[in-house]
This record gives sequence, structure tokens and C-alpha cells, in this order.
Amino acid sequence: MTPASVLTLAQQALQVTLLMAAPPLLAALLTGLLVSVFQAATQINEMTLSFIPKLLAIFVALVLFGPWMLGILLDYIRELFTGIPAMIG
Repeated sequence: MTPASVLTLAQQALQVTLLMAAPPLLAALLTGLLVSVFQAATQINEMTLSFIPKLLAIFVALVLFGPWMLGILLDYIRELFTGIPAMIG
């Protein structure tokens, strides 16, 4: 196993991690932004107001993007497992 192959594996792992984290994080970001604009417009300064909408947005993002995320993860794992003999030998 060469240092280049280790770096390639690490790069692929980071890319898959970013792809897995992006949909729920973006949903939480957009929901937090909308709730903060609503709070600023209505002058409601309740810190717990954004928790439930963010939680629901993350759940919806996982339901909508879950099959795509699972496909990406399964492709990565399949590629990783099929490459084990080449890594060892």
C-alpha cells in the first residue's frame, strides 16, 4: 500500500463524509436563517423557537435525501471492499 493510495482513500472518505453531512446541515442552516429573519421581523427573542423547526427540517432532509445518501455510501463501501485484495497484494 503506497502513500498515494492512502491519500486517495482518505480523500474519498472525506468526500463521502461531506456528501453525507451536506443535506441535513444545509436544511438546518436554511431553517435557522428563516427563523432568525422571522424573529428579527417580529422582535421575538426566544432562543428555543428555532429548535423544533430545525429538527423537523433535518428529518425532512433525511427522508428526502436518505436514498441518495445511502446509494453514495453503499457505492463507496462496495468500492472499498472490492479494492481490498489490491491493497493487500
